[in-house]
Amino acid sequence: MTIVLIAIALYLLAAGLLIRDLASDAPARPNHWLLPACIGIVMHGGYHLWVASRMSGGMDLHFYSALSLVSLGMAAMTTLAGARGRMAALGVVAFPLAALLLWLYHQHGHRPSEDLDWRLQLHAWMALLAYAVLAIAALLALMLAAQERALRRREFHRWLRALPPLTELEEVLFRTIAIGFGLLTATLLTGVMFVENLFAQHLVHKTVLSVLSWLVFGGLLLGRWRYGWRGGKAVRWTLVAMVLLLLAFFGSKFVLELVLQRR
Repeated sequence: MTIVLIAIALYLLAAGLLIRDLASDAPARPNHWLLPACIGIVMHGGYHLWVASRMSGGMDLHFYSALSLVSLGMAAMTTLAGARGRMAALGVVAFPLAALLLWLYHQHGHRPSEDLDWRLQLHAWMALLAYAVLAIAALLALMLAAQERALRRREFHRWLRALPPLTELEEVLFRTIAIGFGLLTATLLTGVMFVENLFAQHLVHKTVLSVLSWLVFGGLLLGRWRYGWRGGKAVRWTLVAMVLLLLAFFGSKFVLELVLQRR
């Protein structure tokens, strides 16, 4: 319990420091949020490892645990990107989200997993990493939409200083989508090896929605390469694809594990 509360407090401290900088006219102290964020991430990951050490089946990958692990990946990627450039503003959302999902996992998680062989574990970890990367892409898309809206209305808010120029933010968005698309492709390909009966394994909705999300992300990357898609179109396609992906994995898990009480 103590490690969870400390991690949550550190996440919120890091987010609070970032918010203070965005609201201040004074120049921000570089990376002063970095230390609490890094320690929070280490403690977040350490808590999952501690829980896993007490589970006979290894790492817990059920609903709340999977959400917490995805938010851990988002927090880690935000910290890495923010330490190297002007993407720290992502932490205003990513750090509180990680704090909330860690708390939910602590309160409602801790279910022993089945004893999975290494190939299935690799597939599961690859899926969680893909979701984390593409969730970051969704946040970037929202930032891009907010930046475009503010500039179009000539509303030069203080928070705009924390963002890279519009064209650079677009490039980061599409690079992130490309990485996430590659991971999602690998996840789908490796997942085929473990499908025996789509209906018996309750994989129909998950598979269909995952493939639809893959097609939307792929179509967006193709549109960017072939037609130079950008701006509002890129934002809409990214968010639609992310909603499909969330419904595919977490929507299916929610129904099976929390509504139908199946593992």
